[in-house]
Amino acid sequence: MSAIVYPESRHHKPVQVAIIGASGYTGSELIRILFNHPEINIKLITSESHTGKKVSDLHPQFYGVIDFELQSADLLHEVEVDLVFLALPHSVSMRFYKEYGLHRFRVIDLSADFRIRSAAVYEQWYKEKHGLAKALKKAVYGLPELNRAKIRSAGLVANPGCYPTAAILALTPLLKHGLIDPKSIIIDAKSGVSGAGAKAKDSTHFPEVFGNFSAYSLHSHRHTPEIEETLNDFCKTETEILFTPHLLPIDRGILTTTYSRPVEGANLHNLQELVAAFYFKEQFVRVVKHPPALKHVRGSNYCDLFVSYDQRTNHIITVSTIDNLVKGAAGQAVQNMNIMFNLLESTALTTLPLSP
Repeated sequence: MSAIVYPESRHHKPVQVAIIGASGYTGSELIRILFNHPEINIKLITSESHTGKKVSDLHPQFYGVIDFELQSADLLHEVEVDLVFLALPHSVSMRFYKEYGLHRFRVIDLSADFRIRSAAVYEQWYKEKHGLAKALKKAVYGLPELNRAKIRSAGLVANPGCYPTAAILALTPLLKHGLIDPKSIIIDAKSGVSGAGAKAKDSTHFPEVFGNFSAYSLHSHRHTPEIEETLNDFCKTETEILFTPHLLPIDRGILTTTYSRPVEGANLHNLQELVAAFYFKEQFVRVVKHPPALKHVRGSNYCDLFVSYDQRTNHIITVSTIDNLVKGAAGQAVQNMNIMFNLLESTALTTLPLSP
């Protein structure tokens, strides 16, 4: 089979898209954002467990506005689309790829199935057999601020995890400029409950979460190798990261604090200016003057970032915030789509944060 040549621009007609797996929070956010996108047409929205229902039956916020009928993914064999968003659980995306491949459409996968290059590393952390090493080689990691050129021509984009997005954007300028010891990094991250998905669990049950605050997955969170691998690749270094996530008693948002030791002789007088210059051309990374709050990014595709140096303990501290469902998932996926089809990158993503 000859190589696929993807079009550089689709301005002459709308991009035809399908959303596979619309029952969860990420699927509903994709629908919300894409509904107002002037350059796309939603051809298909699927849910295997809710086929025949309306989108608004599952997500009442869409009532009377987005009443599309949910279909089975089997209809992809009959419908012509340019791009498929996979809002599926880990390991399920792999089965979709085995059936459909990339010969008919491009794919943005929001699961973790294609984020890590090594099948062995994936299996170690996710406790699932991978079996698609060839697909891992085709996948492009979809963090636009670091990987825009590769995303533009990609057939398969692995949308980053929510925790990795906030941490990688904060740490990359420091590592890229050789300011910190790559073996000294500690990441302390806190997420709203929606990061655990829409399905009910004991740990996310309202009486357990409300008025509570807890750490989880110590030493073993699955996003650890994703963060390390991406920083290693982009910054040409070998990192060693201690990552601890926490569950906040709120619905959405991630606040990440990182601590790292500066290398000897590092110039630490203009850290904020250095980071601001690094992201000067990036619309969705805002380098702010004070530690950011979650409500400053709620509902938006922004990552707010603050950096400082603590002389007493000799540590560089960063604080970054994102909405885990937007910049940490659906918004970033749409940002990737815009890049892939040569559209204005900010299209449908200029919604301002909702505060209070």
